[in-house]
Parts: sequence; C-alpha cells; structure tokens
Amino acid sequence: MTRELKGVGTGEQGLLRRPPRLGDEVYNAIYSQLMSLKIPPGGRVSVDSLVRELGVSQTPIREALSRLEAQGLVIKTHLIGYSAAPQLNQKRLEQLYELRLLVEPFAAARAAEAMSEEAIASLEAIDIEMRSVRNDDARLAYGQFAQSDGAFHDLIALGSGNALIRETLGRLHTHVHLFRLYFHSRATSEANAEHALIIRAIRARDPAGAESAMREHILRSRTRFMAIFQGG
Repeated sequence: MTRELKGVGTGEQGLLRRPPRLGDEVYNAIYSQLMSLKIPPGGRVSVDSLVRELGVSQTPIREALSRLEAQGLVIKTHLIGYSAAPQLNQKRLEQLYELRLLVEPFAAARAAEAMSEEAIASLEAIDIEMRSVRNDDARLAYGQFAQSDGAFHDLIALGSGNALIRETLGRLHTHVHLFRLYFHSRATSEANAEHALIIRAIRARDPAGAESAMREHILRSRTRFMAIFQGG
C-alpha cells in the first residue's frame, strides 16, 4: 500500500487500535472520497480509476466497494458497475429523524442502566477521538468524524441490550447519509458538546437524563442538517 494512504479515513490512531490492513486502508480512502463529495452523489465509481489512483489491484477495491454497498454508500447496477448513492431529500430526512426520535432516546436510557463499565470507557474513548480529529483537508477530517459518530451511536444502541434497536439503526446508515448531506463545522463542534452530555448521563446511570440528552441531540442535529433545504 502506498504511504499516502496510511491512516486515511480513521487516522493513525483508529478505533480498533491496531495496524491497518490493506483492505481497511483502501476502504477508508474510498469512504473519504464519498463523504467529502470528491465522488458526488450519483457519480460513477470507476474500479479502474481507483486501481490507478490508489496503486492496488482490483481485489481490495472490489472488497471495499462491497463493504460500502452494505453501508448504503454505493449502489451496484448490473452491467453498469458502481455509483455513489443518491443524496437524501427533505422528506426522507424528516422520516429518518422521526424514527431516530422514537428509538434512540429509549436506547440511551436503557444504555444508562445496562451498559458495562468497559463499554462506557469505549464510548468515552470515541468521544476523545472525535474531539481530536485533525486533518489539513477539512473534508477528510469530516469523513473521519462521520465514522466515529457512527461508532458512537452504534455503541449506545449495542449498550441498550436490544439487538433489534441496533439492527434497525444500523440499516438506516444515519451518519453516512447525514454527513454527506451537509458539510459544516457546526455539525462537529456542536455534536461534540451534545455527546458529552449523553456520556455524562450514561456514566451517572441516569436513564431519564440520558434519554433527554439524546433527544435534545437528535433535535439539534435535525435543525443543523435541515438547513441545507432552507438555504442555511
């Protein structure tokens, strides 16, 4: 793997805390291009172009694209190939937030009761990582933040002890679609402050507080991302 790809997407201090594998590096590189809109919504994803650009064979490229397809970031069309998934429209965004408001505050309340100390420590580690994301290219840093945001919310869903909640939220691919929708520093700085309140309530074993903090976070997130449709 070329030196330039090392650490792209998750940073050298990634969530897994282990030396990156070739497949992960390729995945992170393509992920960053999709999240930063270098590959725009609906744009064709050329395997041959990625082979030349990243300096790898087709095998890790296709493996990465399969992972991205499972996440809803790319679409594979028979006889045509891969393309970036279309962007959320306003109606779909509103529906996504309606579902989040029904499910995630409850998940946070349950996590405050059931989450292990080890899992809470992992949640705090993700939070620290999100606050420390640095990259000369702001949009690449934004892609890193999006991955960590997904891990943050997934860990809370897992901590709720309800597998169906986690599966439901996982199928939404929320962080992927939201962070492609609207690039703005507010979406990171304000989210960090809101995440801190959620963690504090979970750490305090305060279900009502965790539920309230998560609901407020989702409502504020909705306001931030709806701005794209309101010219904000």
